[in-house]
Parts: sequence; structure tokens; C-alpha cells
Amino acid sequence: MSTQAPGTAVPSTGRVSTLKDSAHRIRMHALDMGETQGQGYIGQALGVADILAVVYQDVLNHRPAEPDWPQRDRFLLSIGHYAIALYAALAEAGVLDVAELATYGSDDSRLPMSGMASYTPGMEISGGSLGHGLGVATGMALGLRHQGSDARVYNLLSDGELDEGSTWEAALACAHHGLDNITAIVDVNALQADGPTKGVLRTEPVTAKWEAFGWHAIRVDGNDIEALVAAFDDLRGHHGSPTVLICDTRIGCGVPMLEKREKAHFMRVESHEWQLARDQLTERHHDAAQKEGTAL
Repeated sequence: MSTQAPGTAVPSTGRVSTLKDSAHRIRMHALDMGETQGQGYIGQALGVADILAVVYQDVLNHRPAEPDWPQRDRFLLSIGHYAIALYAALAEAGVLDVAELATYGSDDSRLPMSGMASYTPGMEISGGSLGHGLGVATGMALGLRHQGSDARVYNLLSDGELDEGSTWEAALACAHHGLDNITAIVDVNALQADGPTKGVLRTEPVTAKWEAFGWHAIRVDGNDIEALVAAFDDLRGHHGSPTVLICDTRIGCGVPMLEKREKAHFMRVESHEWQLARDQLTERHHDAAQKEGTAL
């Protein structure tokens, strides 16, 4: 697994530290929302926080106050149950008000537990049935190209979605049409509802498969901000074929007691554990910042 995209300059310390602070706030928002329901896909939210921080703060061309801006880059969450993570990122980006996160999963809320485009500003598609996101992204990318738009399409999908034939059909179509305005982001957390991914349906070697389908592929530690920034910088400069960033992430990343949970796909967290989780998250972030000389 590479830790830096080949031929890409190392991102500046200030750029990286700003994104780490953003990822920390995304994780904190996710914990706060998780406490509202007492359970949920909190492990995945903690795992993809670094990816979402980089995407929304450093990659996407978008206008937070104008989520339907026609020239925006599109970010498609095909993993509907990761909505808790995207809401946190949208709040961090200024698309949603942080105070609205307290309504997560409640009746009449714009923030349902599974992402729905008709409810939430910034939610491009309704997720749920896995394997549809890349197909929708393909159509969007093709349509934007026909319109002469410079906008790009990003699709966050899970390693579990690589079990779906529709994902690979879309991958073939992207390569066939030479859609270099699309980037797939694969969250490889190695866990599905039915157990470890390798036990449900072995998909490795993932990078080689995407390359065989005609994609420019990079694989990084998805919880390494510096590696993510370098990889996205590399992907932005690639032309002629679709690109994919394969991200190895850790369920519950940033909160040691949740990283060790055995049943981690859908976590049930006891009422007294939420504050412990926040304390652990804050302590780890502060310790990391001190080591790097960037403590506030």
C-alpha cells in the first residue's frame, strides 16, 4: 500500500494541520449525532472523516451557501447508511447549520439515518441499495461532458459495493467513454454487515482489478491526511481515463475504545460511553498535534 501518490509533492504542514482539525470536528459532530440515537453507523463515520475533510475542504469546487450551483463538483454518497458522516462534513463545510445536527434521525428532520437527496441540501443522491452510486455518477459525468462543463463527479463507495455487479458494469462504462471527470473513492474498512469482507466475498487485489478495468488507481491509508492530499493532487492532474482512490480505513478511527469493538458494523454505544468517546477523541487529536508542533 502506497503512502504517497507517486511524483506528487509533499503537501505543506499548514495545509495538512488545518485538514486534521477539520477531520477532528467532523468526528466530534458524528459522535454528537450518534448520541442522539444511541446507536448507528458511527464506526464508519469515524473511519471516513479524514477522507471527507480533505474532499470538502481541499478538493471540491462548491459553494456552501448555494448547494445547487450548476458548476459545482458533485459528491455522490452511494453508501446511504454513511449519511451521518456526510451530515457532519456538510456542517463543517458550512452547507448545514451545526445546530441542525441535533435533529439527526428525528421525525420531520432533514437528516434521516439513510441519505435522501429530496431531504438534505448537499446530498446529491438517495442511497440505500448498494451498488447504484457509480452508475449514477457515470451518467452525471457523461452529461456534464456533453454540456461542456468543467465540473467533476466524485463517488464515495464501500468495499462491500465491490460485491455488486452493477459497480463493475459502471466501471467498464466509465473507461469505455474515457470519463476522466470522474473519481471513485473506495472505503476499504474490511467489514460488512455479514462479517469481514474477505469472508463474505474476496475482492482483493482491489487495485489491480480497477487497473484491469482501465482506471488510473492509487491506494493509500485513508486515515493519513498527508497521503490523501498528495493522492488527490495526483488524481487532479491525470487525464484520459477515470480515476479511483482506494482508501484503507479503520472502523472507529480516533476513538480507541470504538476501534476495538467486535461488533462494529452497526454500533450500540451505552449512554455513559459517549462522553468517554469524545474525551478519547480530543485527547488523541491533542496528543497528535503536540507531537507535530501544531497544538492550539
